[in-house]
Amino acid sequence: MNTSSPRPHLSATGLAVLLTGQLLPIIDFSIVNVALASISQTLKVTQTWLGMVVAVYGVAFAVCLAMAGRLGDNFGRRRLFGIGVAVFAVASLLCGLATSIWVLLAARALQGAGAALVVPQTLATIHVCLHGREHSRALGIYGSISGISFVVGQVLGGLLVTANWGGAGWRAVFLINLPICAGVLLLMWRTIPETRVEKAISVDVSGTVILALLTLCLLIPLALGPTMHWPIQLDMLLACVVPLMWLLRRVEINQERRGVSPLLPPALARLPSTRFGALIAAIMFSSWSGFMFASALTLQTGAGLSPAKAGNSYVSLGIAFFAGSLLTPRLVARLGNVPTLLSGCAVQMLGLVTLMATLDYVWPHPGLVNLIPATALIGFGQALIVSCFYRIGLSDVPASQAGAGSAMLATVQQVSFGLGPAVFGGIFSYILRETSGSYLHAMHAALLTELALMSLLCVRGILYHRWQQTLKCAPYNAAQQ
Repeated sequence: MNTSSPRPHLSATGLAVLLTGQLLPIIDFSIVNVALASISQTLKVTQTWLGMVVAVYGVAFAVCLAMAGRLGDNFGRRRLFGIGVAVFAVASLLCGLATSIWVLLAARALQGAGAALVVPQTLATIHVCLHGREHSRALGIYGSISGISFVVGQVLGGLLVTANWGGAGWRAVFLINLPICAGVLLLMWRTIPETRVEKAISVDVSGTVILALLTLCLLIPLALGPTMHWPIQLDMLLACVVPLMWLLRRVEINQERRGVSPLLPPALARLPSTRFGALIAAIMFSSWSGFMFASALTLQTGAGLSPAKAGNSYVSLGIAFFAGSLLTPRLVARLGNVPTLLSGCAVQMLGLVTLMATLDYVWPHPGLVNLIPATALIGFGQALIVSCFYRIGLSDVPASQAGAGSAMLATVQQVSFGLGPAVFGGIFSYILRETSGSYLHAMHAALLTELALMSLLCVRGILYHRWQQTLKCAPYNAAQQ
C-alpha cells in the first residue's frame, strides 16, 4: 500500500467514529423494512413499489461501491468518508420529507450512493492505520457489525414507527440519521487521519455506467413485470440484459489489457472459487433481503402486528446469526469451507420449512415467541453461509489482488441485496393478487422461492466440493503413475 510516511495511527475514538459511520448504511437495509406498511398507507402504493424503495438503495449502493473505493484511494479516504456521510444525511432528510413515491425513490438512490462512499473508506482506513493486535481486533469488530446492525435496525425501526414522535411515523426511521451523521461529521476531522495512495488509480467509469444500466434493465422488469402482466416495454428492457453483459465483459477485458484497473477484473472472474463466491452472493443476499421484505409485509399488513412487535420478531434471528458468526471459525477449521457452507444451507432450509409450518399453525397470530425456533434456525444457517462467502470467494485470489477481489465480490453482494426485494416483491405481489389478498399464501410463495434458490446453491456447492477433492487427488495419482 503506497501511503505517506510515517504511518498514520487511528485512535480508539477514531475507530468508534468510523464504525458508527459504517453502521448507518448497513442499518438502513433493515430499518426500512418495518416501515414499509406505514409507507404504503401514507403514499398509497402497492407492494411492488415498496420493493423498489428497498431495491434502489441496494442497487445505487452496489453500482457506486467499487468506484467510491478508488476515489477514496486517490483523493483521501477521510475526505470521501465525510462527503459520503454528508450525502447520506441530506438523502435521509429528503426521504423523511418525501410526499410521493418518486421523491422517496430518488432520495433512496441518493442515500445508497452516499452509503457507497462511506463503506469502503472504513475498511481501507483500518487496514492502513492499524497493525498487529489492534488491526485484528478492529477487523473482528468490523465483521460483527452486520449481525449487530441487523438487530438494531429491525428493533429500532419498529420502535420509532410505533412511538410516532411528533407525528413523524415512518419518517422517523430516516430522520434519526441526521443527528448521528452530524455527530460523525463533527468528530471525524479530529479523530480520523487522512490517508491516500501516492500514485492515483484509474476509475473505471465506463464499467460502472454499463453495470448500472445492466442492473436497472434487470431490476425494473423483475420488480414490475409480475403485476403489470409483462408489457412490451419491460420485455424490451429485459432483452437488453444479455447484450449489456457481453458489452461489460468486453469493456472489462479491454481495460485489463490496457493496464487499467477494471471494475470487475476478468482475470479474477475466471477463477472457479471466485465464480462460486459470486454465485453464493447472488443467491444468499438476494434471498436474505427478499425474505426480510416479504416477512415484514406479512407480519404487519397481513397479521396486523405493530411495527415494534414485527421488529422484535427478528431478535432471535439476529442473536442466532451473531452466535453462528462466532462459531464459524471452529467449524471451518474442522470441516472446511464448503462443508460448513453446505451445513449452513441445510440449517437455513430447515428453518424455512419450520417457518412455513409455524405460520400455517399460528396464523393469523404469529409473534416473537412462536417464531423463535424457525427464525433462530434461519439466522444460524445464514451466519454459516455468510461467514464462508469471502473465505471461499477469495481463497484462490493472489494477495496482490485481494483488494480488487473483495471489491468485485462486494459489488455482486450489494447488487444482490438490491435485486432481492424486487424479485421477491414481484412474486409476493403476484400471489397476493391471485389469491385475493392472502398474505399467508404470498409468504409461502416467497419461502418456496428461497428454498429453490438454496437447493440450487447446495447442488452447486456439492459439485464444487467434488471438483476440489479431484484436484487434491490429482497430484497423488500422478505420483503413483
